[in-house]
Amino acid sequence: MKVLIVSDTHRKDENLRKVIEETEPFDMLIHLGDSEGSEDKIAGWLNKDCELYMVSGNNDFFSNLDREKEIKIGQYRTLLTHGHYYNVSLGVERLIQEAKDRNLNLVMYGHTHRPFYEVHNGIIVINPGSLSYPRQEGRKPSYMLMELDEQNKAHFTLNFLR
Repeated sequence: MKVLIVSDTHRKDENLRKVIEETEPFDMLIHLGDSEGSEDKIAGWLNKDCELYMVSGNNDFFSNLDREKEIKIGQYRTLLTHGHYYNVSLGVERLIQEAKDRNLNLVMYGHTHRPFYEVHNGIIVINPGSLSYPRQEGRKPSYMLMELDEQNKAHFTLNFLR
């Protein structure tokens, strides 16, 4: 299984469109918020067999998207959130505690516009960064790919827009 994970596109849809074209085929697209009204457009770019999960971000003012979602990806019980309700700009401690409280083993968030990957006592915490306004050193638009191998183990790769 191959999953494309993005966040914080902020209506710079051409960057996401390019990433979709470069990484196809994939089985699932996860958008972690701040699509700013591009939900239908994004859904239209995917093949009919691709699952799509999107959550709202702090700039999705008129969105009907859920604030967060719990989904299962292979063996991984996963929380999808933009992260602003967990103060992720100050650190991921509250997010990790939430995952523990809910018995989750994977948390995906956005909001900071900085890529992030850490494992805390078996809980994987990732942020794909931003495809529009990256804030990490070098300021390259970024996204992540998650691939499950034959043993159903997840492997994550951070990628940058060319």
